[in-house]
Amino acid sequence: MSSRRKILYAGAALSAGLAGAGSFWWQSGRQAMSSAALAADPFWGLALETPDGAPFKISSLAGQPLLLNFWATWCPPCVEELPLLNRFHLAQQSRGWRVLGLAVDQPSAVRAWLAKSPLDFPVAMAGLGGTELSKSLGNVSGGLPFSVVFSASGAVLQRRMGKLSADDLAAWALLA
Repeated sequence: MSSRRKILYAGAALSAGLAGAGSFWWQSGRQAMSSAALAADPFWGLALETPDGAPFKISSLAGQPLLLNFWATWCPPCVEELPLLNRFHLAQQSRGWRVLGLAVDQPSAVRAWLAKSPLDFPVAMAGLGGTELSKSLGNVSGGLPFSVVFSASGAVLQRRMGKLSADDLAAWALLA
């Protein structure tokens, strides 16, 4: 075998090995995030505002299973699923679950909507940047509603584009 062919085979083997090791590292790192890794993840480091302008740190929800829901007042399926999410929050909070609504909307519209239909879980403002944030969490199309389930360790367990059903939430409740 020529030395050129040996180098080619060695390079291919090295590339395959590095790809496999990188894949293993990425998957294992996402499954068992330490608190230091959690703090370094850009999502968990976000500081947003509530519709009333109060500060809200995503990190305040770390260490617990989290259902994150991107929504807007102008999105009919979004507002239709919010009562379902509220019931999930009330039923599962004693098991450690947290729910966070991220509004891709204007604060005034969200305040008006919440005045008519209050929610028991926190809502923070993602604003127009919410589309990019949701894309960074796996929302390829950038559409709404979009939900992400995180484990207590911060790993993404599920993603769902579109309106949630009671069956979706029942299945997700078993993940924690």
